[in-house]
Amino acid sequence: MPELFVTNFNRNFTGVSSTASNVIRQQVKTHDLALVGHPLPGCPDPIALAQARTLSRQPPKDRPFAIWHVRRNTEMRAAIWARDVLRLPIRIVFTSAAQRRHSALPRWLISRMDAVIATTEVAASFVPHVRAVVPHGVDTELFSPAHNRAAAWSALGYGGELGIATIGRIRPEKGTDLFVEAMLRLLPDLPGATALVLGRAAREHQGFLQGLKDQIAAAGLSDRILFPGEIPAADLPMLIRALSLVMQMPRYEGYGMAPLEGMASGVPFVASDAGYYRAFSAQGRSGIVVPLEAAPEAAEAARTLLSDPARQAAMAEAARELAELSFSARAEAEGIETVYQGLWAQP
Repeated sequence: MPELFVTNFNRNFTGVSSTASNVIRQQVKTHDLALVGHPLPGCPDPIALAQARTLSRQPPKDRPFAIWHVRRNTEMRAAIWARDVLRLPIRIVFTSAAQRRHSALPRWLISRMDAVIATTEVAASFVPHVRAVVPHGVDTELFSPAHNRAAAWSALGYGGELGIATIGRIRPEKGTDLFVEAMLRLLPDLPGATALVLGRAAREHQGFLQGLKDQIAAAGLSDRILFPGEIPAADLPMLIRALSLVMQMPRYEGYGMAPLEGMASGVPFVASDAGYYRAFSAQGRSGIVVPLEAAPEAAEAARTLLSDPARQAAMAEAARELAELSFSARAEAEGIETVYQGLWAQP
């Protein structure tokens, strides 16, 4: 009988999916855990919501109730229905990463949670019932440095001598246009570099995507700024460890895992001042943070870093060390476990 149910109702592999799967792979070592909804890489095969409800009718052995850990609005609704309408013996834990005020429906849903885990101090200021601030962590076993970065990059077949990438949905909020602007400024000075935009554009952003491609074509760089699309989760670690730089330029970001996955892979980053990027940067030891909407500054930071192999190597080493010590999935799972145990210990 599972004592922990973790929900994943989005069939697409999103940033939330990534952070959830990182933690689940740690939690299965210590809990009888059921994944509910859609599959996640390296995690147990999922069960249906109806089956989760059936399994939750009785408390698990030696526990007063099961815990449902949710991360999305739809998942909160399903858990509230199970607890308050079906009267199942469960408690609900919600992870909140948003660094802004939620709209009315999420605020109400969050107010009904038994415990909230915030990923940052800023996120904690926007939600009630916060039991702990636990930063998201990266799977440092899955994401690890390449033995030979140049060979790893060459094997991918994208061309050039080194790779720079941005990772995420192609849309204005994610700053894909700012990344492209930075690359248009940078690549003429780095003839061996190839830039990748890793992600897909939704239907409503196809015009935005086409505009970027037209801009790149006009600059004569279509063979050096590439759009490989969304990379399957299982293939992402191999690609990231082959990069020389991750660049994320969002206009808004709740947390942001891409720089952290790069850090675990021994890849430094340049990023806008959003999400938790400033904490990741460790005052410039592992990454460089530039102001919002600052493509010229991002291009210059990348140029300076990639033109100094000694500095790049030092930042790569510091990035891996910081990921292991401060931002691992193991550390996140331990922080979450403290919240679970606190709930189970309540009379």
